[in-house]
Amino acid sequence: MSAAEPADTAETADTVGNTGPGTGRAPATNQENHVTTGATVWLTGLPSAGKTTIAHELAGRLREDGHLVEVLDGDEIREFLTAGLGFSRADRHTNVQRIGFVADLLARNGVKVLVPVIAPYADSREAVRGRHAASGAAYVEVHVATPVEVCSERDVKGLYAKQAAGEISGLTGVDDPYEAPETPDLRIESQDQTVQESAALVHKLLTERGLA
Repeated sequence: MSAAEPADTAETADTVGNTGPGTGRAPATNQENHVTTGATVWLTGLPSAGKTTIAHELAGRLREDGHLVEVLDGDEIREFLTAGLGFSRADRHTNVQRIGFVADLLARNGVKVLVPVIAPYADSREAVRGRHAASGAAYVEVHVATPVEVCSERDVKGLYAKQAAGEISGLTGVDDPYEAPETPDLRIESQDQTVQESAALVHKLLTERGLA
């Protein structure tokens, strides 16, 4: 299956402006007015780095511009798609590959797929990029490079506190490795700017690449 092609805007405008009896054309539907160039935007970073918040802010902006958007939330994926997996290196790799498969499938069908998932290992992320390259789907890697000290202060889900109390182990960036991307498409220092500013940087990159 090849990547979806952009909508012909000239034809769409003509269709919208000349519909009804005698024109031979049916009125355009909302689906026809959507932007149909798909892409995957993978936001990688430590727990509580701000990945999901940025993804939802970006999703709202893209939807306003007429894009079909899905956010693949890591917690929801764990609950519904990879519930049988644990947190060993092998299971984390499998989790990322399954998410990458779904993202690539959606991207090839005209969806902007935002993936705010840690994906701690470089080889896992590279495999996902390779899958997209093989299918022809656009892929953008964004490193939300919030320092662990800031993430532990935010501690949105209480994971850092639980790890410090000895209630959990294997927390990425603390007692389990996080292999930061060496050459991401974009690196964001979320601690130094607002969520809106962070999302705007991603949107700017997508625009520069003809994806927004």
